[in-house]
Amino acid sequence: MTKKLKHYINGQWVESSNPNKLDILNPATQEIIARAPNATRDETEEAIKIAKRTFESGRWSDQSPQERAAVLLQIADRLQENIDELRDLEVQNNGKTKREAQSDAEEAVNTFRYYAGLLTMPNGQAYEAPGDMQTLVVKEPLGVAGLIVPWNFPLLMSVWKIAPALAAGNSILLKPAEITPMTAVKLFELIDRTDLPKGAANLVMGTGPVVGQTIAESNDVDMVSFTGSTGVGRLIMQAAAGNMKKVSLELGGKSPNIIFDDADIETAVDFSLFGIFMGAGQVCSSGSRILVQEGIYDEFIEKYIKRAKKIRVGPGTDEHSQMGAIVSEKHLKSILHYILMGKEEGANLALGGNRIEEDGLEKGFFVEPTVFTDVTTDMRIVREEIFGPVVTIQKFKDEGEAIKIANDTEYGLAGAVFSTDQNKALRVIKKVRAGITWINAYHLTTIQAPWGGYKQSGIGRSLGTYGLDEYQETKQINISIDSKPIDWF
Repeated sequence: MTKKLKHYINGQWVESSNPNKLDILNPATQEIIARAPNATRDETEEAIKIAKRTFESGRWSDQSPQERAAVLLQIADRLQENIDELRDLEVQNNGKTKREAQSDAEEAVNTFRYYAGLLTMPNGQAYEAPGDMQTLVVKEPLGVAGLIVPWNFPLLMSVWKIAPALAAGNSILLKPAEITPMTAVKLFELIDRTDLPKGAANLVMGTGPVVGQTIAESNDVDMVSFTGSTGVGRLIMQAAAGNMKKVSLELGGKSPNIIFDDADIETAVDFSLFGIFMGAGQVCSSGSRILVQEGIYDEFIEKYIKRAKKIRVGPGTDEHSQMGAIVSEKHLKSILHYILMGKEEGANLALGGNRIEEDGLEKGFFVEPTVFTDVTTDMRIVREEIFGPVVTIQKFKDEGEAIKIANDTEYGLAGAVFSTDQNKALRVIKKVRAGITWINAYHLTTIQAPWGGYKQSGIGRSLGTYGLDEYQETKQINISIDSKPIDWF
């Protein structure tokens, strides 16, 4: 039976007045698994007002850090108790493999626990100021945080925003991607079973031009945090300018993965496969541009393609699947268009390039792992974010050329260097203009470290102490410890 979803506003599950619902599909089968509400502007504005009223009431924002931490731990416990269901919903709605969805669900639990622990740590600063003054620097919640998440990590991206936003004492309004709301709905079902005050966390489903635009424009929203494409990020910034609200953006990437002649080639091949084909390449930090030094270029390609051919593509429900489905038919067509473009631009299609419509996969949105070689920097498949299982492999001569090619992009989210010369690796990675980087690894990271990019890959940082700072105001309090007239006039 197709599930009927509802908004969660002020602690209540509510219908939308809009009769036009959103069909939610399983991308591995095209089966309609749910129908989601398609919020109107008025419904979104009402949810914002409730979030603001709740914040101003102090029922959440005035609670002590220890009290807020206890609620975050309750949420973490509810997630842990339902981790299998969260994993399976993610597989069903997003199309990723069970192993990937399991990892996401576990990290979601750990994120709530991390911010619960961070809340109880010492915070703020104190200074001795001239004139018998004591200066305190304290952190305070912003107010209402509008959180807009993408479809590639529906659960994890929601938690990466919700956990620090609530930890800071804000009220929130979450807008999940319109095609992947299932785990967000389950998450709010679990939040409803905790001591979080009603109205502090609200869920509204709908389209970007209506719900997202309303959140970004609203004078009652104090911050908007968005993860998605660079193009939409620009629109968010423009809309947010009305009340000069704080904006945090985690946007696109076209990340370089630099392989030097002296790299351990088996390790480099292994992580380079993981860097692009994990999540079917639908990852903002994917290593979609592999740069290989000319001395091992042919050997690397031979080994890489041999391994890539063995990747098992299939539905996430199949334990043997290593790469899952593309999230939607629209995005599938976009990926196939880029593959056609690459061939027309003269790149060598060394592997893949086709939709998979056999072995029981004909009903789903599946694409072969695709490798282009002999590419040049001016090609669109090298410059533009494809956001799929498509990688380009490009040759370079020396360290200087590698750095030049790596930075020849409007993006700056991630990057990696593979070399057994640690001095060279560190020297090069420091020159790569990106916010998330690796040496002799890819994609491995931790909740405690900041996540975000340079250039058109975004503004601000998620996770770690930086992620909590994003959802706080910094206030200076000056106290006279010897109160007497200043005699200025």
